Amino acid sequence: MQKEELIKKFNELGIEDMAEVTQLNELKGDFINLKYKLPSGQTVKLWDDDKIYYGAEICKKSGERCYGLVAGDNYLLVCEYGEGGSDPEIILFKKI
Repeated sequence: MQKEELIKKFNELGIEDMAEVTQLNELKGDFINLKYKLPSGQTVKLWDDDKIYYGAEICKKSGERCYGLVAGDNYLLVCEYGEGGSDPEIILFKKI
């Protein structure tokens, strides 16, 4: 999928407190591959460390946390995290 299409899809999600997405950057998987805690208590990584993905960091309009956006071949991820990627939480993981 083209970068412009992915930007449009992120903006169509209507996530509260997230500024408009205007740009996505190429990011290596090992840079964006945070460990997420599942409701079961298990932790999981969602991306391949060696692949390149489109992504962005958008600071929340209120508060000190940021949104992390990642577009893979078949999925969009919006997560929220603190400084340096601390305490990441999955906000949305959607098949496209």
